Amino acid sequence: MERFTVRILSTLLIIFSLISCSPLLHASDDPMDAGRTATIDFLLEQAISRGLIAGGVVVVGNHDGVLYRSARGGRFPTADSAPLTERTMFDIASLTKVFATTPAVMKLLETGAINLTDPLTRWFPEFEGSGREDITILNLLTHTSGLDDSAISGGAPLNEVIRMAASEKQWRLPGNRFRYADTNFILLGELVRRVTGASLDRYCHDNLYGPLAMTDTMFLPPAERIPSIAPTLGSAREYLTGIVQDEVARRLGGVAGHAGLFSSAQDLARFARMLLGGGQLDGKRIFSERVVRQMTAPYFYSNGAVVRGLGWDMESPYSAPRGDFFSEMSFGHTGYSGSSVWIDPQRDLFVILLTNRLDYRDIRLFNQLRSDISTISVAVFSSHAKTVPPNRSKVIELLKP
Repeated sequence: MERFTVRILSTLLIIFSLISCSPLLHASDDPMDAGRTATIDFLLEQAISRGLIAGGVVVVGNHDGVLYRSARGGRFPTADSAPLTERTMFDIASLTKVFATTPAVMKLLETGAINLTDPLTRWFPEFEGSGREDITILNLLTHTSGLDDSAISGGAPLNEVIRMAASEKQWRLPGNRFRYADTNFILLGELVRRVTGASLDRYCHDNLYGPLAMTDTMFLPPAERIPSIAPTLGSAREYLTGIVQDEVARRLGGVAGHAGLFSSAQDLARFARMLLGGGQLDGKRIFSERVVRQMTAPYFYSNGAVVRGLGWDMESPYSAPRGDFFSEMSFGHTGYSGSSVWIDPQRDLFVILLTNRLDYRDIRLFNQLRSDISTISVAVFSSHAKTVPPNRSKVIELLKP
């Protein structure tokens, strides 16, 4: 009953945002107006009050800059906890896949060092004779390799991941079936090292974060950064601060292709602006426009039920942050720790949500938070609101229990 009541209240606020005056269509004229952004703050505060998160940061923007920012709650779920800010660093979990590994691989594609059609065995001879010789880099990037995740326990974790992937007894042929697995991106992270001779963290710092002035984005944050990092919950319900939550990433030394990256909403906003700017930010070109289009072009799998970009999600069971109003060309990703991002080149808009998640059991409710924040953000801040109005019938559907 409580959940339904909160859902009704949040829906009424969404509808209020959609129907209250014409300023909605010109939100960028005064993006901090409390009457138009109260719903996002309300959703964050409700998530805090019910113990879903200790706090959260939302940043909405376009290629020109940030349109709206909000931070609610603290680093810990206590009254005396230091408050979160746009500069608070979070363990962004699987966002590592799209803010580290994918762009690193795209840099290698841009320089011609690798090709999407390269067989896995070109860079991983360990797979020769395994029956998996047809797996390509494209399959890894789109989670269509047929590989799955396996528990590792040995003293050489990377070698064990590779060995177990090459010797899986049950796996599907690569190609058309989407099967999300961290193994794909662990291999891609190692691919970057084998091609360049540099570790994934060093390569990303030199080619991405340094040029983009993303000073809060790094693997293995040093001790002096601890006071500015939001903790995550470990498997024993202990707080981990500055230590990656993902156990496999920890076994891999804290630097892995699937998890391990820490960042702030401010930094992720710079990266999103770069993508919306066609690969360029503040006069610095990181990617060509062609590579950005290639990275975010749709690939259709599982009989069309799943749409992926290279690394990025577009339409799948993991697409909650897409909400109701982002366009079909939008893309994004989620992170287990409570992070998500969604970017829409058609509407020239991005929405970043970073939280220190407390409740990992109610997945549906957490995904609803992601979806609602995106839905509201597009309704309020989309620069195309006049020409591509939100579908209000979808908003009315939110009233249903």
